[in-house]
Amino acid sequence: MKQVTIYTDGACSGNPGPGGWAAILIYQDREKVLSGGEKQTTNNRMEMMAVIAALEALKEPCEVELWSDSRYVVDALEKGWAESWQKKGWKRSNKEPGACG
Repeated sequence: MKQVTIYTDGACSGNPGPGGWAAILIYQDREKVLSGGEKQTTNNRMEMMAVIAALEALKEPCEVELWSDSRYVVDALEKGWAESWQKKGWKRSNKEPGACG
């Protein structure tokens, strides 16, 4: 199985405010850089969008080593929050769309 290293980051000016995200995917000697942004967003949403975009860019199942400076992202993955969000259709408990929905 291919091994891919992914570095992600996201931020915004004000919270909410204008923000952006970036991800770097590394496989062997190749790099792919992804980025995007929103006019009105939150820091957590940009952090998470970097991860989502990076994983969506993979063309086949891979072993992934993910690096993030976001406690929100790390906890979402390590504590199983993301799996729970997915099971709930990416909706909050009040049935409103979640930050990334």
